[in-house]
Amino acid sequence: MKVRVNSPTLNIKCRFTSDTTPLSLSLDGKCTSLAVFSRAISADLKATGNKYAGSYIGAGTGPAGLGGQRSGDVINLGITWAKEVNGDRRAQMTIEKVGAQGMRLTTIDTDPKTGKSVVTSRIDLRRI
Repeated sequence: MKVRVNSPTLNIKCRFTSDTTPLSLSLDGKCTSLAVFSRAISADLKATGNKYAGSYIGAGTGPAGLGGQRSGDVINLGITWAKEVNGDRRAQMTIEKVGAQGMRLTTIDTDPKTGKSVVTSRIDLRRI
């Protein structure tokens, strides 16, 4: 995870509770990295057909809006942050199924200095 696009990558551990139905996904948890980093992370998504909408908390700016659609085992979402993050209020998130018991949440933002896309977080989850 990167706190900002120009910060070093932190390895984190997360613990989540989740609730899913055929039309919704809810995650609520906390991620930590030694004593350096601790953050509440949650996501709530609801599906209407192939479209998804909901909210995400994880950047430390308050609830962000999510909206997008599913393509196979991947949900592609646009994020609208509550406040500016890395110079603007927009980013991308993918939620993808990984194996029978896992999923991956990846957040991609734009580096304001270079204009290049940067993976700012990649959280691999698996049921235990």
